[in-house]
Amino acid sequence: MRVIIQRVSQASVEVEGRIVGSIGAGLLVLIGIGQGDGEAEAQLLAEKTARLRIFADDEGHLDRSLIDVGGAALVISQFTLYADTRRGRRPSFTDAAPPEVAAPLVESYAATLRALGVQVESGIFGFHMRVTSTNDGPVTISLDSELFSQPRR
Repeated sequence: MRVIIQRVSQASVEVEGRIVGSIGAGLLVLIGIGQGDGEAEAQLLAEKTARLRIFADDEGHLDRSLIDVGGAALVISQFTLYADTRRGRRPSFTDAAPPEVAAPLVESYAATLRALGVQVESGIFGFHMRVTSTNDGPVTISLDSELFSQPRR
């Protein structure tokens, strides 16, 4: 499972001409589900997302989490995070999980965030979405569940 997190002052998602999700200050989360991902990865990355200390404290240090600041999350499914561009000019997406596997795991990730007290908005899985955001910082961080099983260097 791969997650790209962007700290934002606002973000929204539009589907078929109408806004279906909108947040103020918080995190825009692009989430890709890979082959073999499951509930454990969804829970792990959701907890990591909610507790990452990437918001400034009173002294300007990145020492507060999404939970600490009462921020929201806009969660957008993004299978293209599993693009394989090693050959040719057209990306391959064979490493991305099929929709029937990915959709419930995106919802599980969002549900875990909600259980941690985070307000969650989202797009509509499988639809063409227009995402608008104002990055704050900018702060952009990637998480990959595969990396959590490897030792630190």
